[in-house]
Amino acid sequence: MHCQLVADVGNTETVFGLLDLAGEEVLESWRVSTRVPRTSAEYRVLLTALLADGPEGAGSIRRGVIGSVVPTVTRTLREVMASVAEGPVFEVTADSGLPIRLDVEEPRTVGADRIVNTLAAKTRFGRDTIAVDLGTATTFDCITADGVFCGGVIAPGLSAGLDWLARSTAKLPTVELVPPDAVVGRRTETCIQSGVFYSAIDAVDGMVARIRDSWRPGAGKGRHRNDILVVATGGFAPVIASHTKSVDRIEPFLTLQGLGIAGAYLASR
Repeated sequence: MHCQLVADVGNTETVFGLLDLAGEEVLESWRVSTRVPRTSAEYRVLLTALLADGPEGAGSIRRGVIGSVVPTVTRTLREVMASVAEGPVFEVTADSGLPIRLDVEEPRTVGADRIVNTLAAKTRFGRDTIAVDLGTATTFDCITADGVFCGGVIAPGLSAGLDWLARSTAKLPTVELVPPDAVVGRRTETCIQSGVFYSAIDAVDGMVARIRDSWRPGAGKGRHRNDILVVATGGFAPVIASHTKSVDRIEPFLTLQGLGIAGAYLASR
């Protein structure tokens, strides 16, 4: 079996993944900090160590695929991944020529993560989808069944709320984001956990409801879109999405799969 190495480079974290050549099966994934500055040599050592701990039978790495919102890291990773992969290393951008359409005012400003989420949603679900990406930022992507990205919403992420409270207040501690035992906290730490956790849940449900009321691809004016699939992805999806009322599916690796599907498409051209 052969595979492809993909890298989803976000502002806070970078997620590496080994996927099958079709891009739909995630064989292994690793999450590392983007904020730690690394040279090419350091990334090479890191990747070598991660791959050595990879799944048995993964075979050779035929190609690499990068989706990045951090240009300085992109250049370094292209060089390093080229030394690991037997074949080409692709970078996904708005100009990659993928079988999707970016129906927004400034297509070239759309992040790579939203581009590949659109591709993955089109390929895997084939229906109008709201992709809720719970990462450094919380994004809501409106994607039609035939792969048109119609825009969406960008909101502060959960970690931003926790970090802001710790930085901006003298007596509030940094806490881990976990589901609290009760809504009403009886210690400062549990008060913070409850506030951030339940605010995030209500924000997701509230924003999805607003999008359903305003985004109507193929529907008559004024029609509430209850038929739209709501999919949650991103690092916080397993923690938050299962507690919401609006999320239909949790797909933690949707972005990695989108990168893999993009790699398969670009390699076939």
